[in-house]
Amino acid sequence: MQHLLSKLGLVFREKIGWKAVGIAASVLIVTVAIMHLFRTLRGVDMAIVLSALAEKSHGQIALAALCVLCAFFTLTFYDLFALRTIGKNHVPYRIAALSSFTSYTIGHNIGATVFTGGAIRFRIYSDWGLSAIDVAKICFISGLTFWLGNTFVLGIGMIWHPQAAASMDLLPETINQLIGAGLLAGIAAYLAWIATGQGRRQLGKDGWKVVLPSAPLTLLQIMIGVVDLGFCALAMYLLAPSHPALDFVTLSVVFILATLLGFASHAPGSLGVFDAAMLIGLPMLGKEELLASLLVFRILYFLIPFATSVTIMGVRELWLSVLVPWQQSRKLRPAPAVAKTSPPPPPSTKQAAE
Repeated sequence: MQHLLSKLGLVFREKIGWKAVGIAASVLIVTVAIMHLFRTLRGVDMAIVLSALAEKSHGQIALAALCVLCAFFTLTFYDLFALRTIGKNHVPYRIAALSSFTSYTIGHNIGATVFTGGAIRFRIYSDWGLSAIDVAKICFISGLTFWLGNTFVLGIGMIWHPQAAASMDLLPETINQLIGAGLLAGIAAYLAWIATGQGRRQLGKDGWKVVLPSAPLTLLQIMIGVVDLGFCALAMYLLAPSHPALDFVTLSVVFILATLLGFASHAPGSLGVFDAAMLIGLPMLGKEELLASLLVFRILYFLIPFATSVTIMGVRELWLSVLVPWQQSRKLRPAPAVAKTSPPPPPSTKQAAE
């Protein structure tokens, strides 16, 4: 039996591979989401959507925008935490904030975040002496922060409000509570594994080896992810329709599941996947009203940060690739020679006599 499993594993790695499985899963998620979104939007009255948009108050949108701003501020600590974990203490906070904000917003909106976000990080950190392996470690630890925070909140939410996830996974509430308990148990086991190791735990081998944060730092890592996620969910909660009444935990559970599905799909901006998941998970809300809320949330959380990041990176590239070399060439260019004029000859004796 063991020989058979080993052979099957070898055939899987050689013929299929996890990359192909990931691509197939992404295509499946996107296809199912688009099909459901198409069926849902088929009966939507756009006049009601526009009316719901007009009913959003300026204060409501401003508070949601403030929550989004706080979420992106918390996001900047993803890279800072990762940099300090791998010992790159010479990189200042402003560079970590720039890298974290631009890599996330541009990468998530374009799609294939692992590659696009990693490329942006390398473009920024290479100026500070970091190698491609260092950037890969930063991406890994930042991703770990995201998944630990989401898993922690999702576990609590599924135990507290199991019916919130039932509309999406179609499982009994007891099973959802067991899943939530399993998620928290997984985090507890990870913390125990980190804490009981001799020194700091390490992953990888040869040239690629990352040292994991200690147990106390892992708790801080989880807290960063929780705060980031909490501000995002609060922004969506503030924009959600007020009728019928919806508690924050229910929306948070649905929001996390929709966010994770969006990330797993690798679709640009989780477009279609996130929206379909929110519509499935919150059937008690009117479709038109919820679509209006999702549209405002997309503008605040996706469109404006994406435009801001593209502008920042464009100005940065213009400065580094055009203006700085031009200024350096001007400094190295020799100054033009100044023609020396000889003084006029002294007047002759005859001219002086005249």
